[in-house]
Amino acid sequence: MTTTVAELAAEDTALAFDALRELRPHLTSADEFVDLVRAQRREGYRIAASFDSAGRVAAVAGFRHVTNLYAGPHLYVDDLITLPPARGQGHAGALLRWVDEEARRLGCAGVHLDSGTQRHDAHRLYLSSGYVIPAFHFSKKL
Repeated sequence: MTTTVAELAAEDTALAFDALRELRPHLTSADEFVDLVRAQRREGYRIAASFDSAGRVAAVAGFRHVTNLYAGPHLYVDDLITLPPARGQGHAGALLRWVDEEARRLGCAGVHLDSGTQRHDAHRLYLSSGYVIPAFHFSKKL
């Protein structure tokens, strides 16, 4: 299957809502989602989408170009999800390859992401795509 991956322009943000709601179920409305992404875009957040053969969004990756002391300049993938009916069709892999190419284009040292501990299918994809698990991610609610 051939997939088409392209970055979504700001005016097309809502096209990513259904997919990202799969990953972030607390997002209950497209308007709320678009507002949150608008704020994130001001901080460098971008969205790439993989489209099915009918031209519908099947999967999305939300990412940022960041620089920090431990990794230097890199792309950080905040969100990566495929709609359930499109899983197993290569969309997430196509997005990861697209993000790799974008990272190379920007002169990044690598690509980083976090993944929920329960997302075993995603972990298999990441590991088979060359990712390693170099650390644990810790968080604290305030």
